[in-house]
Amino acid sequence: MSQPLLQIKNLNISFEANGNRIKALTDINITVNKGEIVAIVGESGSGKSVTSLSILQLIPSPPIKYNSGEILLTTNGETVDILQLSKHELTKIRGNKVAMIFQEPMTSLNPVLTCGDQVMEAILLHKNCSKEVAKAKTIALFQQVQLPNPEALFNRYPHQISGGQKQRVMIAMAMSCEPDLLICDEPTTALDVTVQKNVLQLLKQLQQQTQMGIIFITHDLGVVAEIADKVVVLYKGNIVEENTVANIFTNAQHPYTKALLACRPILHKKGERLPVVSDFLSEKQVSGFKLQVASNNEQKTQNQEQQTLLSVTNLKVYFPAKKTFLGKVLDYNKAVDDVSFDVFEGETLGLVGESGCGKSTLGRTILRLIDATSGTITYKGENLIETTNVKLKTLRKDIQIIFQDPYSSLNPRLTIGEAIAEPLLVHNIITNAKARKERVIELLEKVSLSADHYNRYPHEFSGGQRQRIVIARALALQPSFIVCDESVSALDVSVQAQVLNLLNDLKKDFGFTAIFISHDLSVVRYISDRIMVMNRGKIEEIGAAEQVYHYPSSSYTKKLIASIPKGFNVSAL
Repeated sequence: MSQPLLQIKNLNISFEANGNRIKALTDINITVNKGEIVAIVGESGSGKSVTSLSILQLIPSPPIKYNSGEILLTTNGETVDILQLSKHELTKIRGNKVAMIFQEPMTSLNPVLTCGDQVMEAILLHKNCSKEVAKAKTIALFQQVQLPNPEALFNRYPHQISGGQKQRVMIAMAMSCEPDLLICDEPTTALDVTVQKNVLQLLKQLQQQTQMGIIFITHDLGVVAEIADKVVVLYKGNIVEENTVANIFTNAQHPYTKALLACRPILHKKGERLPVVSDFLSEKQVSGFKLQVASNNEQKTQNQEQQTLLSVTNLKVYFPAKKTFLGKVLDYNKAVDDVSFDVFEGETLGLVGESGCGKSTLGRTILRLIDATSGTITYKGENLIETTNVKLKTLRKDIQIIFQDPYSSLNPRLTIGEAIAEPLLVHNIITNAKARKERVIELLEKVSLSADHYNRYPHEFSGGQRQRIVIARALALQPSFIVCDESVSALDVSVQAQVLNLLNDLKKDFGFTAIFISHDLSVVRYISDRIMVMNRGKIEEIGAAEQVYHYPSSSYTKKLIASIPKGFNVSAL
């Protein structure tokens, strides 16, 4: 019989604010055995992170209030109730017996310490060893999580490495003290599919070697199928379903679970409207969601007839990698290396590749947010690289970007109404305040928000709602060209389906052209007309979305597609 490592019993949690009490979790019961991986899934706001943060008591009280229940941890034959421990006793457990990998590595890593020092700090705090031994163990951990050049990366600061690399540093830190229980809060969100596959395999290997228990929180159900033994489905602070992975995927009982499984883009053809949670909870027929889709031949004919909107020729973006004491550059990091391609008017070009391949750099260089080293970017006959700043400001009305992290791209001091109205003011589009507000409300309604949201601030919205706000802001000037930079990668699968449906609807309404950057090939296949694959600053292949996804010609693309966690029901493709 499996030995329970963690038992959450009848846990009830609420938050108190301004005299009001908001219930967050109701009668939660979860058991994690030694050597078992339990996945917790659900939408943003369902209570996943509150559950995991409560295990380590990482939410201050107030505002959190533990109304009733127990969180029992059993290590070395001794069982303790974490809710009854003192701060000193909790310090001995945190990072040592129970470790956590957080979702956002940039805010979890200390910007003034090197990556190596931060991992060493955890080892020195909990393990009786010298600095030399701790450093050697840190470098070995960096090798385990497949960080490039671990010795050099040991001395780098968080801002000097990519998002995916920062996440791997966090994973190395969490594993450094060989914990009995590892809590993973969306640990693979920022990772491309190949690194994600390696990290999942690594977690599985470590779990089997050490019989460590793992709580794995994710919105990616494909990942759940790859790694978990058991699944707990949370909805509005309640457990609505709990079962083995096989039973959840093949015989889900609750409508909410069925909705989470059905809205994955990997199960749908391009052009089909993705079902969303509300369709299942209101018991609508999801089978009516298919739209007419042009065949591959029809799409090719359309592309041949379309005019070229953007043409990139021999584009190079190099960053200094090594300098002499006097500042002479000895070596370059070739982020974009001699890239050429065209974007047709009205199409969506998907851009995929591993972390650090140059996707975001290419997208931002096209918009002149990063300066090119050489090459040409021709937009509607205008070479953007040689364009003056005055002319470029005029062109910026026509070319927009939707950033990966909507929270950091919104000014926390501006209401969302002011944020969306700002581009209209800067470009003198609508000078009348009343007309401007009406235009903003119209845009909010376009992205399924309401006029009531106009005077609210960014922190008052969920991640999915914030993403809708930045989409509305990007569309305020009615651009003809938009770069979507990982704009759905951090969203729950149900919210992601809503945003993808929204982008498809808005594209019909506004008729814009888009470059859709993502590390998720299943999403890119669903949303794009063509797919372009990048590897180490170069283009590996480019072609029709279905062709590249199902019949890739490049061995690199084949590796990317093979790494996608498809889970159960693959035949639905």
